[in-house]
Amino acid sequence: MRTQIAIIGAGPAGMVLAHLLHRAGIDAVVLERRSRDYVEGRVRAGVLEQGTVDLLDRLGLADRLRREGLPHAGTNLAVDGEMFRIDMQALTGSCITVYGQQEVMRDLFDGAGDRGLRVAFEAGDVALHDIDTGHPFVTWRQDGAEQRLDCDFIAGCDGFHGVSRGCIPEGVRREFERVYPFGWLGVLAEVPPAHHELIYANHERGFALASMRSAQRSRYYVQCPLDDRVEDWPDDRFWDELCLRLGPQAAVVRGPSFEKSIAPLRSFVSEPMRHGRLFLAGDAAHIVPPTGAKGLNLAVSDVVMLAEAFEEYYRDHSAAGIDGYSVRALARVWKAERFSWWFTGLTHRFPDTGPLERRLQRAELDYIRNSRAAQTVLAENYVGLPIV
Repeated sequence: MRTQIAIIGAGPAGMVLAHLLHRAGIDAVVLERRSRDYVEGRVRAGVLEQGTVDLLDRLGLADRLRREGLPHAGTNLAVDGEMFRIDMQALTGSCITVYGQQEVMRDLFDGAGDRGLRVAFEAGDVALHDIDTGHPFVTWRQDGAEQRLDCDFIAGCDGFHGVSRGCIPEGVRREFERVYPFGWLGVLAEVPPAHHELIYANHERGFALASMRSAQRSRYYVQCPLDDRVEDWPDDRFWDELCLRLGPQAAVVRGPSFEKSIAPLRSFVSEPMRHGRLFLAGDAAHIVPPTGAKGLNLAVSDVVMLAEAFEEYYRDHSAAGIDGYSVRALARVWKAERFSWWFTGLTHRFPDTGPLERRLQRAELDYIRNSRAAQTVLAENYVGLPIV
């Protein structure tokens, strides 16, 4: 089998890239080691930047998003129970939309079926070969038989634990990482949201976030120690802690949770994002703490740049775009990493947070509350920086 672009991974990065390449008339095959049900069912991000929504619209994949997504013109910060609002739309002209990653994946997969995009699920033992040559290829096993796909380029969109990043030699690859000393305990419940917009809470007991997936389904988080277990957090304990951290202005409706998990937080970047005929995108190259809601959106901006580079290569016979991809993508990646790192530091309680650090957090939050310039900086980053 042969194609122009072999895409490893059918998550947001891989599937958005497949649709972008299809629109440009570039042939691609997507290989995914999991089943469609598994990929579509993963509980992940729920906040889409304005640019991500606009792109899905241009790709003809936003009909359901426009009907069911929840546009938010602002967001809220709470400090020890006292809340104030950032009017993102007034400050930037843009907003965010709450629409779960599971729904995005459903739309991407349904669209792929309608358009005849080639996606091979349950592809085991994927291996990349000859990425330093002009004739790379990928092998995998499916239904007990070895398969081979020859291609011009390989897009590694297979996440943090995928095979692609490790194919860049250690002497070439440079990794930057910070693992945070706490996790997020997340809960899904069939109850109305506590507020019509998100609430990010900084409390002396730790961070909390009030989010939602729909008008009747809420997604909540509280900061917890890394060694906590889900079993340590029965529903009553969780609701008590959430209400305490959010404060009285949040109208929390309690109910039984149907999904509960603890996620670690890390900041991670791998450079470069291109080696030979291999290009990394999304979580294969970088991870951000979820505080800034950048993970899915950053994957989308990567593949927008990568698709533009491939289109230039095939249309104009120019390698300028593919040669410049890594530098161009990393410039935006590091800005998103900076925002997520800063916002995490502003809203969470660290093990070494003492009286001085706590007062400094409160002073910075008070500055944001009373400064239009500071609110604009936060809003610009939150709704998404432009792709340049």
